[in-house]
Amino acid sequence: MSRAVVTVCGVLSCAAANCSSDDVRVGFVGGDATPDASLPDGGIEASAEDAPLRDAGTFDPAPLPFECTTDPCATELTSTLFDAQTVCALLRDGTVACWGGNDYGQLGRGDDAGTLPSATPRRVVGIENIVALDRTCAVDKNGSAYCWGYGPYVVGDASNTTTERTPVKLPIEGVKKVSNSGNVGCAVVEDGVVCWGSNANGQIAPFDGSNRNVSLPPHPIALPPGAKARDIKVGNATLVALEDGSMVSWGATPPLGRVTSLFPDSRPQPLAVAGITTAIAMESNNACAAVSGVGYCWGQGRQGSADLSRALPTPIVLPEPVRQVSMPAQRGVVPDRWCAVGGSGAVYCWGNNESGQAGDGTKDHAYEAVEVRGLPAPAVKVETLFDSTCALLTSGKVYCWGSDYYGQLGTGELKASSLTPQEVLLP
Repeated sequence: MSRAVVTVCGVLSCAAANCSSDDVRVGFVGGDATPDASLPDGGIEASAEDAPLRDAGTFDPAPLPFECTTDPCATELTSTLFDAQTVCALLRDGTVACWGGNDYGQLGRGDDAGTLPSATPRRVVGIENIVALDRTCAVDKNGSAYCWGYGPYVVGDASNTTTERTPVKLPIEGVKKVSNSGNVGCAVVEDGVVCWGSNANGQIAPFDGSNRNVSLPPHPIALPPGAKARDIKVGNATLVALEDGSMVSWGATPPLGRVTSLFPDSRPQPLAVAGITTAIAMESNNACAAVSGVGYCWGQGRQGSADLSRALPTPIVLPEPVRQVSMPAQRGVVPDRWCAVGGSGAVYCWGNNESGQAGDGTKDHAYEAVEVRGLPAPAVKVETLFDSTCALLTSGKVYCWGSDYYGQLGTGELKASSLTPQEVLLP
């Protein structure tokens, strides 16, 4: 199958630009950029049938074959909060290695490491037997959660948001997944979901007149009856993928992703997206999900001067089905680039490309989604930073490209930027 050039344009703008019927469209598609989210509760159902046609066969949602070919081998990949230009990988031996920026202690190397960036990946101190990783939080095989860097880590007074240069253990047991946004943390535990931190957006507890602008200790979340959480992501709203393949959210609009009469909405309610959710992402005011081979994004976004903001999940389209979508974590900045993993394991990026972070060998703005060149194996995950990108491959290797100002390419050299993927020197 040839990989068609994919054009970023909505249905209305595509007509204005005289797009032909043979064009494959990518990015946000659909109608009004800002549908009224103040309508009665409910939703506009979006499904794979709503997406434009694409040159792709039947999607197999099973993970791509993954095999560690050599050690060191990574099994998970994540980037950190606040445009911190840091990447972390879970290694096969149960340890975590990080590289890049260290302004908030996100490398996890202790007080003696200071705040200088590091282009050489090294292990986070004090944690082992890790089985799950998200941002700068990790879960070990016993269900204990540890976090480092900047966040609401329930150290002392629950209202504290702290900077921890060494991992601290959260006072929560039976953890399966953990995520945090810098001021809100949530975890999937054996009997449901608990959240803690700032309740400004109703992500910790329903508003009672006295708890809106305060920080709260870990609090159980009332999911819909019978709902069982599988994964969780936190921004200005909280997004949960359930075991039945559906999603629920609560918190602030626009990352809430559903129609509501409440601002914010502290009630976990389903998103009207039909299909089986295989991957979710949430960054401040932007969210994405892969559902039955279709990528959806919603919340704030821009492409050059064009406003791509969407209050409801809107399909994106690649030349093949979508396994995962990623956007950078940029505090106070509207996302202007995204990357996705296709069904074959190919990686595509579109948007800002000033540092070559789109991976097509140029610095030209990627108004059209481009396929990353030079990856030696299919990808199972992509992580999108502000001006660089990293991918975890089916071989357990990690490759990064784009800016290396903070050493985020992990090659051992600072400011050695690259327009093509470079192998990370995992420890």
